[in-house]
Amino acid sequence: MNFTIESNRIYKQDGQGKLLAEVLFPENAGGMVTVTHTFVDESLRGQGIADELMKALVSEVILNNKKISPVCSYAVKWFSKHPEHSDLLV
Repeated sequence: MNFTIESNRIYKQDGQGKLLAEVLFPENAGGMVTVTHTFVDESLRGQGIADELMKALVSEVILNNKKISPVCSYAVKWFSKHPEHSDLLV
């Protein structure tokens, strides 16, 4: 799935502008982002979209040399299942 990437948000909308999926990660002092919210529309659940959002987030964080503080429950669970990215966590 192709996402739109902004400085603190990665998301997907349909052709009418309806939000289908997003992860929010505002930046804090010191180059750290806090993952505060992950959303996937009911119509897309169970298809691995949230996992794709998190992978896109990890790519952006690596590209921009930042660290991650996962706060939302999905992000906390995702990082616990992906210890290969533990070096990105604060």
